[in-house]
Order: sequence, then structure tokens, then C-alpha cells
Amino acid sequence: MKDFRDLLIKVYSETNQFGRLLGTELTKFEEDGIEYKLVISKDHLATPTTAHGGVIAAYMDGIMGVAALHRSSADGNLVSTVEFKINYILPVRKGDVLIGKGTIISKGKRIIIAQGEIFNQESGELVAMGTGTFNAYPHQKSGMTSLDFDFI
Repeated sequence: MKDFRDLLIKVYSETNQFGRLLGTELTKFEEDGIEYKLVISKDHLATPTTAHGGVIAAYMDGIMGVAALHRSSADGNLVSTVEFKINYILPVRKGDVLIGKGTIISKGKRIIIAQGEIFNQESGELVAMGTGTFNAYPHQKSGMTSLDFDFI
């Protein structure tokens, strides 16, 4: 199944246009959790110095979603977000380098509960935290029809 997981994350990285637009970089994709990096640029700002909360929310959704994806891919499944909650703790400013960490709290047959934390890399401070619910579904329903996942 590791071959499927490797192929899946490669395809996801190539097709995730929103993640590319946001500027996220997947730096860890492991059983004990995932890590995403994001450097806050002028395109992320709501004020002259501070990032828009929607950027942080989208980033958090990606952090928790990819953690859920890692877990679901062991069964040949992808995930979609059902809901999530975010707590904003500290402001994020232009030039900040953020490290997002995602882990799994619980996994059932179809429902995965994930948690995410976003840290300012320089200060080490927690800037946001969240929990989310994700639905696992068969990869055949993904629309990635041009890819051959049938080897599993």
C-alpha cells in the first residue's frame, strides 16, 4: 500500500492548485503526523502588516486534511472536509514563516478526526489550533481518472 500512498501524495502535490496558490509546502508526510510550511507574503495580508484569517483557515484545512489523507490512503481512500473549527491565538504578520502540524485523533470506517496546530517558526509560538472531521471515500470517486490507481 506504500506505493499507493507515494503515488497519491505525488498526484495530490501536482494537482493541488489551491495549495500552490496559497504557497504551502509539504515538508513531512509520515505516520506520526504531517507538516506544512507557509511563508506569509504580501498576497496573504488583510492589513498592511497582518495576514487575513481566511488564509490561516485555508492553511489549517490543508494541514488537517493531509493528515487525514495520510491515514485514509492506507485503505486506498481519499478524504473530504466535513467541518472544522479553528482558534486564532496570535496575529500572523508579513514575513512570518509558519509550520503547520497535523495529527489524527480518531479514525473510523469513514470518519476521521484530525487536529492541527500552526506555529511561528522563529518564535515557536502557537498562532492557531483546530480540529476537523473528514470523510474517507474510495479513490475511484476522486475524478483522477487519468491516473492508474488500479494496482492496489
